Amino acid sequence: MKAIVQTGPRSIETQERERPEPDDDEVLVQVHTAGLCGSDAHAYKYDGGYEWIPIPRVMGHEYSGEVAAVGDAVEDFAVGDKVIEEPIHDCGHCFQCKNGQPNVCQNFSITGMHRDGAYAEYVTVEPQHLHAVPESVPLRHAAITEPTSIATRAVLEQSETTPGDNVLVEGPGPIGVLVAAVADSLGANVVVSGLEQDAAYRLPLVDDLGIDTINVQSEDLETRSEDLTDGIGFDVVFDTTGHHTGIGTAADLVRKGGQVVVVGIPNDASEVTLTPVVRGEVEVNTSYGSTWTNFEQALRLMERGEIAVDKILDTSYSADDPTGAFEAFLDSETCKPVFQFTE
Repeated sequence: MKAIVQTGPRSIETQERERPEPDDDEVLVQVHTAGLCGSDAHAYKYDGGYEWIPIPRVMGHEYSGEVAAVGDAVEDFAVGDKVIEEPIHDCGHCFQCKNGQPNVCQNFSITGMHRDGAYAEYVTVEPQHLHAVPESVPLRHAAITEPTSIATRAVLEQSETTPGDNVLVEGPGPIGVLVAAVADSLGANVVVSGLEQDAAYRLPLVDDLGIDTINVQSEDLETRSEDLTDGIGFDVVFDTTGHHTGIGTAADLVRKGGQVVVVGIPNDASEVTLTPVVRGEVEVNTSYGSTWTNFEQALRLMERGEIAVDKILDTSYSADDPTGAFEAFLDSETCKPVFQFTE
């Protein structure tokens, strides 16, 4: 079978691999579409914090597919079922798991990092990690269920966003775009901020979704904030940038009594002056990963047509030349490239 394999830092190639066979307690999934995200890009570069990934490794953790075979002990799925995987597997035994916080499990493992992943024609997975895809959701759409679930957690569970709120999303990367789309589906007034490097592809993509944008290197964000919010400040600011300055900017632009939700993981130590945060009683929250419920929320939003998935997906990259997709992603020339393994 065809598989995209990381062979070293910034080195990947398409190889032929043996098709895996499911154990008695596993499902064999024929992969339809698999997406590329920020963590895949960090792994591709072998950035700090990712050097533990064994090389060579079949990459990929965001995907959709169809059940091709089931082990003898599997009862919940059958051949032909449309499925997606929760790629971060919790242990079920640590304090966090028992405390209802499996998204911050102490002993988690990730498909495509701890074990071979879904940038391949087939992958095996235990059925407890699978979700059934609604019949009306195309498999190419379902492939971005995992990043959409991160957005549903951030917006629907970790924030106080309500219809009519003025919301700023910092960063038009994949998670930022999906956070904006989920907040927009609630009826919030959403603005997405980006940099000059985002002006060619990512900010126009957000504009095409009907969501306002601002290039902070060509327009003053503080002035725009005053105009949009009548000088009050944003009700909620989501920082999805992963840049160490993001939370400070968010704290400057949120209104008194508002909320900052940090979704991106800062790439360096962040410096925030807490005096105005405390005096303004600004709530600072975080959002990491997602849970079973968030996956179901994501699938139902797609089922209702609330997420314009076809506008977000970039299907122009081939699994036969994966390097092009990774380099374009790192250069902000695309937002959510996907590899299609079956038609």
